[in-house]
Amino acid sequence: MRRILAAIVLALLAVNASAQFKKDAFQQQYNDDKASSKDSVDVLFSFKEYFGGLSHKNELKIGTLFAGSLVFVGGEQIYNKQYWKLPIVYSTILGSLGAGIYLNTQGNHDAAKYCFIGAGVAYWATHFDGVISYKTDKYPLPGKATLFSLLCPGLGQAYNGEFWKIPIYLGGMGVAYYFYDTNNINYQRYRRIYKEATNKETEYTGPITADQALYYRDVFRRYRDYSLLALAAVYLLQVIDANVFSYMHDFEIVDDMALSITPTVLPPADQYALNPSPSFGLSLGLRF
Repeated sequence: MRRILAAIVLALLAVNASAQFKKDAFQQQYNDDKASSKDSVDVLFSFKEYFGGLSHKNELKIGTLFAGSLVFVGGEQIYNKQYWKLPIVYSTILGSLGAGIYLNTQGNHDAAKYCFIGAGVAYWATHFDGVISYKTDKYPLPGKATLFSLLCPGLGQAYNGEFWKIPIYLGGMGVAYYFYDTNNINYQRYRRIYKEATNKETEYTGPITADQALYYRDVFRRYRDYSLLALAAVYLLQVIDANVFSYMHDFEIVDDMALSITPTVLPPADQYALNPSPSFGLSLGLRF
């Protein structure tokens, strides 16, 4: 009987401890940082912060302003208090889009294409103007340098005062585009030859067989894709370069920094060492 009572008591204690553990586990605060409880998207971009900035209740970082204005076109001009530009922005973009849609429905596809291109250029110019007009006391501003390079390759380097880098990046992009264009021309050529060689309705008398045309078509298509990747890599590299070196703009290397290497004598580390005689070596010193 005593054993049964003891078992019941132990079971009740175990149930109570288990319930208390579960209660504490759900109520325990593992992180008291209120900022960490925010959603990551809300931290990266806040609509409340963005529209608060447009109403001039708070200041906006240039990255937040640019990201919001990608959707809400004209937001940059509103934040910069350049309201007179809004009719130009909307009339240019919407007018070009409307004209392109109308011409496309009328069958004039070439003119519609140029209208759509014009709308894209106006959209790009709106954001470019917003980045230029953004006022800040800090120079260089990393966000501004990054957006300059994003919108116009090489401009971020010019903003940072590193003009010597511009020919390198523009030259790299030019070379990559040259190979892209050349490989694309050859790809289209052998693609056309392969179609002609495999068309059973017409007689093909070309000097290249269908298998050879297929081989060269695949080779030049692969080279074309590699060239496009190289172009994108150089473009991305100059954006990263503008951002990184804008942060390092104030980093100074003083004139009295020096590295010295001198011979030195190393005494034995232990009196019970097998070799009690001192050792000779080099001492490395850095002064800054």
